[in-house]
Amino acid sequence: MTKSKTIVLVGGGHNGLVCATYIAKGLGKAGYAVQVLEARDNIGGAATTRSFGEDSNGRGFKVSGLAHVLHSLSPQICTDLDLTSVGFMAGPSIETISLGLEGDHLMLGAQAVSGNSLSRKDIESYARFKKKFRSYAKALQPLMTNKPPRLKDMDRRDLITLTKLGWALRFGLGANSMLELLRVGGINIYDVLNEEFDNERLKGAIAADAVIGHHMGPRTPTTVLTYLHRLQGELHSPQTLPPGGMGQVTEALANAARKAGVVIRTGAKVARILVQEGAVTGVELDSGERIDAALVISNADAKTTFLKLVGTQDLDAMFAHRILKTRTNGTVAKLHLGLAGLPEVSGLSVDQLGQRLLISPDMRYVEHAFNHAKYGEFSERPVLEITIPSITDSSLARVNHHVMSVVASFAPYTLKTGWDQGRDVFADRIVALLGEYFSGIASQIVARELLTPVDIEAEYNITGGHWHHGELSIDQSFMMRPIHGAAQYDTPVDGLFLCGAAAHPGGGVTGVPGRIAAERILAMSSGK
Repeated sequence: MTKSKTIVLVGGGHNGLVCATYIAKGLGKAGYAVQVLEARDNIGGAATTRSFGEDSNGRGFKVSGLAHVLHSLSPQICTDLDLTSVGFMAGPSIETISLGLEGDHLMLGAQAVSGNSLSRKDIESYARFKKKFRSYAKALQPLMTNKPPRLKDMDRRDLITLTKLGWALRFGLGANSMLELLRVGGINIYDVLNEEFDNERLKGAIAADAVIGHHMGPRTPTTVLTYLHRLQGELHSPQTLPPGGMGQVTEALANAARKAGVVIRTGAKVARILVQEGAVTGVELDSGERIDAALVISNADAKTTFLKLVGTQDLDAMFAHRILKTRTNGTVAKLHLGLAGLPEVSGLSVDQLGQRLLISPDMRYVEHAFNHAKYGEFSERPVLEITIPSITDSSLARVNHHVMSVVASFAPYTLKTGWDQGRDVFADRIVALLGEYFSGIASQIVARELLTPVDIEAEYNITGGHWHHGELSIDQSFMMRPIHGAAQYDTPVDGLFLCGAAAHPGGGVTGVPGRIAAERILAMSSGK
């Protein structure tokens, strides 16, 4: 470390806040001061609550900006940071309902599924399938909750992680299950689900969970891996809709950070990470202000961190090239609707309307939706993930009104027609599809907002607008995330670290990258 006693976190998203709090707890007594610098006017990054559709009296709707379902926040972080004491509320648990046009919906829980169209065979197969795949996810926990081990020149912690992983795979799963995991781990979810089930909508719902947020269809290799990544959340906690939206979660994280002594500055955009002779010396803000720092920890995506903030002049050319080639273009749009009334779905009660709803009729539907994205087009009939959080949280909408939050796949970052021309067309297409399931919804819409990947990039400072800061395919995961040479949170620039979703284990509102990064930094600073 340099003579400076300041440690700077670039970006105030949930991982940055988690990392800052652990660092402050670990190094605060040694006299180090931790600052979080957030470019936007509010804290939380992509996990915030935003307003839209205000009338002349300033009354509008509130909705979770990007992530809108909480299902993967690490319980260890909740305990370590004592989040319940600083305002964190998970909210009521919800299940997933796959909608059917004729009212024959499927209710998918963590361990059981129900629906009139399901055979006894599929109901029993679902319980076995979830038990089996949750056991796979659990066996991967030693890898998913620790820094990824090097494949050569391993240190003691790397050896411990590999030992725990090997034990969990061989003895936790058993020989037969371990071999089955090795068989399916790198293949596509399409083939696996065809082996397991007959019901097309059941397969479509599971396939959607495997690919939402990624430039992948069910037939894409390694979609079993992305499904296992999602199941990590089920090991942590049930999926919920946090009261007040996701902003309540990150505000609690910010409160925990302040309690630990972290200084949080909003409206403080970092323009440059300052490097001298291969080592970090501080940061420079857009305003021209310079802050000397012993360490700089970036919660930004890897391309922003290295190619924009550091600059290629301070990087090895091959390293910079590998960062440039990482796949970071998003394929998900977010539609927010303000509604004058609660829409109806045949066969669903009001309570069921408040669950997580899917429009994903079968795997061919999902694959066809993805096909458009391959050619720079948005889906003719997109896969939709829908929540109506105002059913249980009246603070989000005006009296007698509701807010609907829709994640729409697939919407490529690079659209052939350009998003200026395509924005309203795609929004209209989503509304038309919703109208097939929600009676009269078009006439209830009084406000709407569509966030394309281009909007997400501009507003949330995420290169390519990718929710996970990059694909979670096998070549961009574990000890190769974001790339070889920056996979253990430290980087080729001395004193510069990563702590966001671009680092292992990737995206989702888990806080895990922030926690592991802090552990790595604290271990290195103590010489361990």
